[in-house]
Amino acid sequence: MLTQPTNFKSIIANKDSLRVQIIYTKIDRHNNKRPTFTNFAFNVNDNTYFYPASTVKLPVSLLALEKLNNLKIKGLNKNTTMLTDSAYNGETAVTAHPLAQDGKPTIENYLKQILLVSDNDAFNRLYEFLGQEYIQQKLTEKGYKAAIRHRLQLSLSTEQNAVTNPIRFYDNKGNLVYKQVAKYSNATFSKSPILIGKGYYKNDTLINKPFNFGDKNKLTLKELHSILQSVMFPESLPKKQRFNLSSDDYSFMKHWMSAYPNESDYPHYDTVNYWPAYCKPLLFGCQKGEVPTNIKIFNKAGDAYGFLTDVAYITDTTNKIEFILAATIYCNSDGIFNDDKYDYDTVGYPFMKNLGKLLYDYELNRKK
Repeated sequence: MLTQPTNFKSIIANKDSLRVQIIYTKIDRHNNKRPTFTNFAFNVNDNTYFYPASTVKLPVSLLALEKLNNLKIKGLNKNTTMLTDSAYNGETAVTAHPLAQDGKPTIENYLKQILLVSDNDAFNRLYEFLGQEYIQQKLTEKGYKAAIRHRLQLSLSTEQNAVTNPIRFYDNKGNLVYKQVAKYSNATFSKSPILIGKGYYKNDTLINKPFNFGDKNKLTLKELHSILQSVMFPESLPKKQRFNLSSDDYSFMKHWMSAYPNESDYPHYDTVNYWPAYCKPLLFGCQKGEVPTNIKIFNKAGDAYGFLTDVAYITDTTNKIEFILAATIYCNSDGIFNDDKYDYDTVGYPFMKNLGKLLYDYELNRKK
Protein backbone atom coordinates (compact mmCIF):
# COMPACT_ATOMS: atom_id res chain seq x y z
CA MET A 1 0.00 0.00 0.00
CA LEU A 2 2.99 2.26 0.52
CA THR A 3 3.63 2.11 -3.24
CA GLN A 4 0.30 3.82 -3.94
CA PRO A 5 -0.01 6.51 -1.22
CA THR A 6 -2.76 8.45 -2.99
CA ASN A 7 -5.05 5.41 -2.90
CA PHE A 8 -4.28 4.22 0.61
CA LYS A 9 -2.95 7.10 2.71
CA SER A 10 -6.36 7.83 4.24
CA ILE A 11 -7.10 4.11 4.64
CA ILE A 12 -3.87 3.51 6.57
CA ALA A 13 -4.33 6.63 8.72
CA ASN A 14 -7.86 5.55 9.66
CA LYS A 15 -7.40 1.78 9.58
CA ASP A 16 -8.93 1.25 13.03
CA SER A 17 -11.98 3.52 12.66
CA LEU A 18 -12.58 1.97 9.22
CA ARG A 19 -12.11 -1.49 10.77
CA VAL A 20 -9.93 -2.47 7.83
CA GLN A 21 -8.61 -6.03 7.76
CA ILE A 22 -6.69 -7.62 4.89
CA ILE A 23 -5.28 -11.08 4.23
CA TYR A 24 -3.21 -11.68 1.10
CA THR A 25 -1.98 -15.14 0.16
CA LYS A 26 0.93 -15.48 -2.23
CA ILE A 27 0.82 -18.73 -4.20
CA ASP A 28 3.94 -20.30 -5.69
CA ARG A 29 4.12 -23.45 -7.77
CA HIS A 30 7.38 -25.33 -8.05
CA ASN A 31 8.47 -28.09 -10.40
CA ASN A 32 5.80 -30.49 -9.18
CA LYS A 33 3.14 -27.81 -9.80
CA ARG A 34 1.81 -28.23 -6.26
CA PRO A 35 1.05 -24.83 -4.75
CA THR A 36 2.67 -23.43 -1.63
CA PHE A 37 1.01 -20.62 0.29
CA THR A 38 2.45 -17.63 2.12
CA ASN A 39 0.03 -15.47 4.09
CA PHE A 40 0.39 -11.76 4.80
CA ALA A 41 -2.00 -9.86 7.07
CA PHE A 42 -2.77 -6.20 7.70
CA ASN A 43 -4.62 -5.10 10.84
CA VAL A 44 -6.30 -8.50 11.22
CA ASN A 45 -7.94 -9.01 14.61
CA ASP A 46 -10.55 -11.66 15.35
CA ASN A 47 -11.91 -9.43 18.11
CA THR A 48 -12.63 -6.53 15.74
CA TYR A 49 -16.20 -7.26 14.70
CA PHE A 50 -17.55 -6.71 11.20
CA TYR A 51 -21.01 -7.69 10.07
CA PRO A 52 -20.35 -10.50 7.54
CA ALA A 53 -23.52 -9.84 5.52
CA SER A 54 -23.73 -12.17 2.50
CA THR A 55 -20.33 -13.77 3.04
CA VAL A 56 -22.08 -16.22 5.39
CA LYS A 57 -23.70 -17.66 2.27
CA LEU A 58 -20.44 -19.37 1.35
CA PRO A 59 -20.20 -21.73 4.35
CA VAL A 60 -23.97 -22.34 4.27
CA SER A 61 -23.80 -23.27 0.57
CA LEU A 62 -21.01 -25.73 1.30
CA LEU A 63 -22.86 -27.19 4.27
CA ALA A 64 -25.97 -27.72 2.13
CA LEU A 65 -24.00 -29.79 -0.39
CA GLU A 66 -22.24 -31.61 2.44
CA LYS A 67 -25.55 -32.48 4.11
CA LEU A 68 -26.87 -34.01 0.89
CA ASN A 69 -23.75 -36.18 0.72
CA ASN A 70 -23.92 -37.15 4.40
CA LEU A 71 -27.60 -38.19 4.20
CA LYS A 72 -26.74 -40.78 1.52
CA ILE A 73 -30.34 -41.13 0.36
CA LYS A 74 -30.97 -42.54 -3.11
CA GLY A 75 -32.54 -39.91 -5.34
CA LEU A 76 -31.66 -37.02 -3.03
CA ASN A 77 -29.26 -34.56 -4.62
CA LYS A 78 -29.01 -30.88 -5.48
CA ASN A 79 -31.40 -31.37 -8.44
CA THR A 80 -34.18 -33.01 -6.41
CA THR A 81 -37.36 -30.91 -6.14
CA MET A 82 -37.40 -29.17 -2.75
CA LEU A 83 -40.75 -27.99 -1.36
CA THR A 84 -40.64 -25.78 1.72
CA ASP A 85 -43.63 -25.62 4.05
CA SER A 86 -44.44 -23.17 6.84
CA ALA A 87 -45.24 -24.18 10.39
CA TYR A 88 -44.40 -21.15 12.52
CA ASN A 89 -45.11 -17.45 12.66
CA GLY A 90 -42.94 -15.57 10.16
CA GLU A 91 -42.22 -18.57 7.93
CA THR A 92 -43.16 -18.71 4.26
CA ALA A 93 -43.71 -21.68 1.97
CA VAL A 94 -42.20 -22.34 -1.48
CA THR A 95 -43.85 -24.71 -3.94
CA ALA A 96 -42.53 -23.30 -7.23
CA HIS A 97 -39.51 -21.46 -8.58
CA PRO A 98 -40.28 -19.00 -11.41
CA LEU A 99 -36.60 -18.60 -12.33
CA ALA A 100 -35.97 -22.33 -12.74
CA GLN A 101 -36.14 -23.97 -16.16
CA ASP A 102 -38.78 -26.47 -15.03
CA GLY A 103 -40.35 -24.16 -12.45
CA LYS A 104 -39.26 -26.37 -9.56
CA PRO A 105 -37.21 -25.21 -6.55
CA THR A 106 -33.99 -27.13 -6.01
CA ILE A 107 -30.84 -26.67 -3.96
CA GLU A 108 -28.92 -26.27 -7.22
CA ASN A 109 -31.07 -23.33 -8.28
CA TYR A 110 -30.70 -21.72 -4.85
CA LEU A 111 -26.93 -22.16 -4.99
CA LYS A 112 -26.72 -20.56 -8.43
CA GLN A 113 -28.77 -17.58 -7.23
CA ILE A 114 -26.49 -17.18 -4.23
CA LEU A 115 -23.23 -17.42 -6.18
CA LEU A 116 -24.33 -15.31 -9.17
CA VAL A 117 -26.24 -12.43 -7.55
CA SER A 118 -26.13 -13.15 -3.79
CA ASP A 119 -29.86 -13.76 -3.52
CA ASN A 120 -31.07 -13.48 0.09
CA ASP A 121 -34.20 -15.62 -0.22
CA ALA A 122 -32.13 -18.43 -1.73
CA PHE A 123 -29.83 -18.27 1.29
CA ASN A 124 -32.80 -18.35 3.66
CA ARG A 125 -34.05 -21.57 2.03
CA LEU A 126 -30.69 -23.27 2.55
CA TYR A 127 -30.60 -21.93 6.13
CA GLU A 128 -33.98 -23.62 6.67
CA PHE A 129 -32.79 -26.87 5.06
CA LEU A 130 -29.84 -26.99 7.43
CA GLY A 131 -31.27 -25.45 10.58
CA GLN A 132 -29.54 -23.11 12.99
CA GLU A 133 -28.32 -25.84 15.34
CA TYR A 134 -26.97 -28.02 12.53
CA ILE A 135 -25.04 -25.11 11.04
CA GLN A 136 -23.48 -24.31 14.38
CA GLN A 137 -22.63 -27.94 15.12
CA LYS A 138 -20.93 -28.53 11.78
CA LEU A 139 -18.94 -25.29 11.82
CA THR A 140 -17.80 -26.01 15.36
CA GLU A 141 -16.69 -29.51 14.35
CA LYS A 142 -14.56 -27.95 11.62
CA GLY A 143 -12.90 -25.63 14.11
CA TYR A 144 -14.74 -22.46 13.10
CA LYS A 145 -16.11 -20.16 15.77
CA ALA A 146 -18.50 -18.49 13.35
CA ALA A 147 -22.08 -17.91 14.45
CA ILE A 148 -24.72 -18.03 11.72
CA ARG A 149 -27.90 -17.51 13.64
CA HIS A 150 -30.43 -15.71 11.45
CA ARG A 151 -31.95 -15.42 8.00
CA LEU A 152 -31.11 -12.39 5.87
CA GLN A 153 -33.23 -9.34 4.96
CA LEU A 154 -36.10 -10.51 7.17
CA SER A 155 -37.18 -8.83 10.39
CA LEU A 156 -37.56 -11.91 12.57
CA SER A 157 -37.15 -12.47 16.29
CA THR A 158 -34.44 -14.62 17.87
CA GLU A 159 -37.03 -17.35 18.43
CA GLN A 160 -38.32 -17.18 14.85
CA ASN A 161 -34.80 -17.65 13.51
CA ALA A 162 -34.32 -20.64 15.83
CA VAL A 163 -37.25 -22.44 14.17
CA THR A 164 -36.84 -23.84 10.67
CA ASN A 165 -39.49 -24.95 8.20
CA PRO A 166 -40.65 -28.45 7.35
CA ILE A 167 -39.22 -29.51 3.96
CA ARG A 168 -40.03 -32.30 1.52
CA PHE A 169 -38.00 -33.58 -1.44
CA TYR A 170 -39.62 -35.31 -4.43
CA ASP A 171 -38.14 -37.13 -7.43
CA ASN A 172 -39.19 -36.54 -11.04
CA LYS A 173 -42.04 -39.04 -10.70
CA GLY A 174 -43.51 -37.26 -7.69
CA ASN A 175 -42.32 -39.80 -5.15
CA LEU A 176 -41.32 -38.53 -1.71
CA VAL A 177 -37.55 -39.00 -1.33
CA TYR A 178 -36.85 -37.25 1.96
CA LYS A 179 -38.90 -35.47 4.59
CA GLN A 180 -37.60 -33.07 7.20
CA VAL A 181 -39.84 -31.93 10.03
CA ALA A 182 -39.84 -28.44 11.51
CA LYS A 183 -36.98 -28.06 13.97
CA TYR A 184 -36.30 -25.82 16.95
CA SER A 185 -32.66 -24.99 17.54
CA ASN A 186 -31.03 -25.61 20.91
CA ALA A 187 -27.81 -23.90 19.80
CA THR A 188 -26.31 -21.50 22.31
CA PHE A 189 -24.57 -18.27 21.35
CA SER A 190 -22.63 -15.58 23.14
CA LYS A 191 -24.83 -12.94 24.73
CA SER A 192 -22.10 -10.34 24.94
CA PRO A 193 -23.10 -7.02 23.37
CA ILE A 194 -21.16 -5.63 20.40
CA LEU A 195 -21.86 -1.91 20.34
CA ILE A 196 -20.92 0.07 17.24
CA GLY A 197 -21.75 3.57 15.99
CA LYS A 198 -23.70 6.32 17.70
CA GLY A 199 -27.28 5.75 16.60
CA TYR A 200 -29.74 3.75 14.51
CA TYR A 201 -33.21 4.04 13.07
CA LYS A 202 -36.01 1.85 14.33
CA ASN A 203 -39.49 2.27 12.84
CA ASP A 204 -38.44 5.62 11.33
CA THR A 205 -37.30 6.88 14.74
CA LEU A 206 -33.67 7.74 15.42
CA ILE A 207 -32.35 6.04 18.55
CA ASN A 208 -29.27 7.91 19.81
CA LYS A 209 -27.46 4.85 21.12
CA PRO A 210 -24.85 2.53 19.60
CA PHE A 211 -26.29 -0.34 17.57
CA ASN A 212 -25.89 -3.77 19.15
CA PHE A 213 -24.54 -6.44 16.79
CA GLY A 214 -24.36 -8.96 19.64
CA ASP A 215 -27.18 -11.09 18.26
CA LYS A 216 -26.09 -10.83 14.61
CA ASN A 217 -24.15 -13.29 12.46
CA LYS A 218 -20.41 -13.50 13.07
CA LEU A 219 -17.62 -14.70 10.80
CA THR A 220 -13.99 -13.65 11.08
CA LEU A 221 -11.88 -12.77 8.05
CA LYS A 222 -9.48 -15.62 8.85
CA GLU A 223 -12.38 -18.09 8.80
CA LEU A 224 -13.77 -16.70 5.57
CA HIS A 225 -10.32 -16.91 3.98
CA SER A 226 -9.92 -20.50 5.18
CA ILE A 227 -13.35 -21.53 3.88
CA LEU A 228 -12.58 -20.16 0.42
CA GLN A 229 -9.21 -21.93 0.42
CA SER A 230 -11.00 -25.16 1.34
CA VAL A 231 -12.96 -24.89 -1.91
CA MET A 232 -10.12 -23.88 -4.21
CA PHE A 233 -7.34 -25.95 -2.60
CA PRO A 234 -8.98 -28.52 -0.29
CA GLU A 235 -5.80 -30.57 0.18
CA SER A 236 -3.98 -27.52 1.53
CA LEU A 237 -6.03 -27.60 4.72
CA PRO A 238 -6.40 -30.26 7.44
CA LYS A 239 -9.20 -32.68 6.66
CA LYS A 240 -11.10 -31.43 9.72
CA GLN A 241 -11.50 -27.99 8.17
CA ARG A 242 -12.76 -29.21 4.81
CA PHE A 243 -16.30 -29.89 3.70
CA ASN A 244 -17.44 -33.33 2.57
CA LEU A 245 -17.87 -32.54 -1.11
CA SER A 246 -17.65 -34.66 -4.23
CA SER A 247 -15.49 -33.73 -7.22
CA ASP A 248 -18.71 -32.67 -8.96
CA ASP A 249 -19.57 -30.42 -6.00
CA TYR A 250 -16.19 -28.72 -6.20
CA SER A 251 -16.55 -28.19 -9.95
CA PHE A 252 -20.05 -26.80 -9.48
CA MET A 253 -18.98 -24.35 -6.79
CA LYS A 254 -15.93 -23.17 -8.71
CA HIS A 255 -17.89 -22.67 -11.90
CA TRP A 256 -20.65 -20.55 -10.40
CA MET A 257 -18.40 -18.66 -7.99
CA SER A 258 -16.45 -17.36 -10.98
CA ALA A 259 -19.36 -17.02 -13.42
CA TYR A 260 -21.11 -13.75 -14.26
CA PRO A 261 -24.90 -13.30 -14.06
CA ASN A 262 -25.30 -13.18 -17.85
CA GLU A 263 -23.65 -16.60 -18.18
CA SER A 264 -26.68 -18.28 -16.65
CA ASP A 265 -29.72 -19.22 -18.73
CA TYR A 266 -31.68 -20.42 -15.70
CA PRO A 267 -31.96 -18.37 -13.60
CA HIS A 268 -31.80 -15.62 -16.23
CA TYR A 269 -30.47 -12.20 -15.25
CA ASP A 270 -30.62 -9.09 -17.41
CA THR A 271 -27.41 -7.13 -17.89
CA VAL A 272 -29.03 -3.82 -16.94
CA ASN A 273 -29.57 -4.80 -13.31
CA TYR A 274 -26.95 -7.53 -13.09
CA TRP A 275 -23.79 -6.57 -14.99
CA PRO A 276 -20.73 -8.89 -15.04
CA ALA A 277 -18.88 -7.37 -12.06
CA TYR A 278 -22.10 -6.96 -10.05
CA CYS A 279 -20.75 -9.07 -7.17
CA LYS A 280 -17.00 -8.61 -7.70
CA PRO A 281 -15.68 -5.83 -5.40
CA LEU A 282 -12.01 -6.84 -5.25
CA LEU A 283 -10.13 -5.74 -8.40
CA PHE A 284 -13.31 -4.88 -10.37
CA GLY A 285 -14.96 -2.61 -7.78
CA CYS A 286 -18.43 -3.89 -8.80
CA GLN A 287 -18.27 -1.42 -11.68
CA LYS A 288 -20.42 -1.62 -14.79
CA GLY A 289 -18.89 -2.39 -18.15
CA GLU A 290 -16.92 -5.21 -19.71
CA VAL A 291 -14.42 -7.27 -17.74
CA PRO A 292 -11.14 -8.82 -18.96
CA THR A 293 -11.64 -12.31 -20.36
CA ASN A 294 -8.28 -13.55 -19.08
CA ILE A 295 -9.12 -12.81 -15.42
CA LYS A 296 -11.35 -15.02 -13.28
CA ILE A 297 -12.48 -14.17 -9.77
CA PHE A 298 -13.81 -16.95 -7.53
CA ASN A 299 -15.35 -15.05 -4.64
CA LYS A 300 -18.12 -14.33 -2.18
CA ALA A 301 -18.79 -10.76 -1.20
CA GLY A 302 -21.24 -9.09 1.15
CA ASP A 303 -22.36 -5.61 2.18
CA ALA A 304 -24.82 -4.48 4.83
CA TYR A 305 -24.98 -1.95 7.68
CA GLY A 306 -22.05 -0.14 6.06
CA PHE A 307 -19.73 -3.16 6.22
CA LEU A 308 -18.20 -4.33 2.92
CA THR A 309 -16.35 -7.65 2.76
CA ASP A 310 -14.99 -9.84 -0.01
CA VAL A 311 -12.83 -12.95 -0.22
CA ALA A 312 -11.51 -13.95 -3.62
CA TYR A 313 -9.19 -16.30 -5.47
CA ILE A 314 -8.03 -14.23 -8.44
CA THR A 315 -6.42 -15.77 -11.51
CA ASP A 316 -5.05 -14.50 -14.80
CA THR A 317 -4.37 -17.36 -17.20
CA THR A 318 -2.55 -15.18 -19.73
CA ASN A 319 -0.03 -13.80 -17.23
CA LYS A 320 0.03 -16.90 -14.99
CA ILE A 321 -1.14 -15.03 -11.92
CA GLU A 322 -3.01 -16.49 -8.95
CA PHE A 323 -3.51 -15.25 -5.41
CA ILE A 324 -6.06 -15.16 -2.61
CA LEU A 325 -7.24 -11.88 -1.16
CA ALA A 326 -9.69 -11.21 1.66
CA ALA A 327 -10.62 -7.77 2.92
CA THR A 328 -13.24 -5.94 4.95
CA ILE A 329 -13.91 -2.24 5.54
CA TYR A 330 -16.49 -0.22 7.47
CA CYS A 331 -18.19 2.41 5.31
CA ASN A 332 -20.42 4.37 7.70
CA SER A 333 -18.84 7.75 8.45
CA ASP A 334 -21.90 9.22 10.22
CA GLY A 335 -22.13 6.28 12.64
CA ILE A 336 -25.87 5.90 12.03
CA PHE A 337 -27.34 2.55 11.02
CA ASN A 338 -30.49 1.81 8.99
CA ASP A 339 -30.45 5.23 7.35
CA ASP A 340 -29.32 3.92 3.94
CA LYS A 341 -26.48 6.47 4.01
CA TYR A 342 -23.34 4.41 3.67
CA ASP A 343 -20.02 5.15 2.00
CA TYR A 344 -19.80 2.16 -0.33
CA ASP A 345 -19.38 4.20 -3.52
CA THR A 346 -16.95 6.75 -2.09
CA VAL A 347 -14.90 4.56 0.27
CA GLY A 348 -15.72 0.85 0.07
CA TYR A 349 -15.73 -0.01 -3.62
CA PRO A 350 -12.74 2.23 -4.49
CA PHE A 351 -10.78 0.60 -1.65
CA MET A 352 -11.63 -2.91 -2.86
CA LYS A 353 -10.79 -2.07 -6.47
CA ASN A 354 -7.50 -0.34 -5.59
CA LEU A 355 -6.47 -3.12 -3.23
CA GLY A 356 -7.13 -5.79 -5.83
CA LYS A 357 -5.23 -3.77 -8.45
CA LEU A 358 -2.32 -3.23 -6.06
CA LEU A 359 -1.87 -6.96 -5.45
CA TYR A 360 -2.55 -7.82 -9.09
CA ASP A 361 0.20 -5.42 -10.23
CA TYR A 362 2.54 -6.84 -7.60
CA GLU A 363 1.86 -10.37 -8.83
CA LEU A 364 2.33 -9.24 -12.43
CA ASN A 365 5.83 -8.01 -11.71
CA ARG A 366 7.13 -10.31 -8.99
CA LYS A 367 9.58 -13.07 -9.83
CA LYS A 368 7.84 -16.42 -9.65
